[in-house]
Amino acid sequence: MKPPEFPRDETERLRALHSLNILDTPPEERFDRLTRIARRLFDVPIALVSLIDENRQWFKSNLGLEVRETPREISFCGHAILGEEVFIIPDATADERFADNPLVVGEPGIRFYAGCPLRHPDGSRLGTLCIIDTKPRELSGEDIETLKDLASMAERELAAIQLATLDELTGISNRRGFMLLGQHTLSLCRRRRLCATLAYIDLDAFKQINDTLGHEEGDRVLAAFADRLAATCRESDIYARLGGDEFVILFVDATRPVAQEALDRLRTVTGGADGKEAGRGEPSFSYGLVEFDPGRHDSIEALVREADALMYQHKRSGSGQESADVTCVTATGTGSAGERAE
Repeated sequence: MKPPEFPRDETERLRALHSLNILDTPPEERFDRLTRIARRLFDVPIALVSLIDENRQWFKSNLGLEVRETPREISFCGHAILGEEVFIIPDATADERFADNPLVVGEPGIRFYAGCPLRHPDGSRLGTLCIIDTKPRELSGEDIETLKDLASMAERELAAIQLATLDELTGISNRRGFMLLGQHTLSLCRRRRLCATLAYIDLDAFKQINDTLGHEEGDRVLAAFADRLAATCRESDIYARLGGDEFVILFVDATRPVAQEALDRLRTVTGGADGKEAGRGEPSFSYGLVEFDPGRHDSIEALVREADALMYQHKRSGSGQESADVTCVTATGTGSAGERAE
């Protein structure tokens, strides 16, 4: 047996999968409908919507199997997500990758497998819509196109879930999306003993922009700021618009000084060295910066609350010109933080 390899974009793929918050959720009719159609059209005993996480393949829809998941190392779908096209095994007993696979020599006695990769809107392959038979068989070209059509329908359902976690104006994660993905990320940092730092950001005088320049200009400012977040953050960082003029960044595998450098870069690209760009209504921003302490922060909500409170201390320090000497809790203790509230 040959266990499936990991895709080259495995880190980004898992982040996209977890952002859906779909793993271990109950069955849903919109996915079960597709597997019922697949089982009927192809006359197979098993049809699945399978999603591949770190260690398992988990079935969002499962017709014909009694289990909800199997180990990733014995999964057929783990092989299927390595390519772009439908992955077909006409007879598993004649394929050296699968001939002694427990799912072949034991229950459910897989012989035929065909799985079409399911893509996240960002292109990551999350799992498959697959059909399985207990006897060898082939698929015609028309059959393959039909399976692709069903997979496209499953992808649209996954995209609909994704839209519920995105901010419509800026196109980045909304509060719900950030809290879901942030919690998964903190759990990963805790398990692997990685550091993380969270910045809670509030745009200064944003109400004045709306009042004097209009809401259309205010929307443009928010969208432009989101673009600058995307340009400043690393691929491993998570950023979101929590609502109104409030944004957040979770810097992954980054100490507080590293996060501070990123915020300094963000301040420069947002509005010059003094944080203001004359004539364009570009706001400066205030922020609170807190390093993740596993012993103190039991959830992403706790980390956000602390950074939010710190940000407001900076706001109250006085018209954006005074330095605020406040205490910042870090993973290694407490230290003095002297960020300037612009």
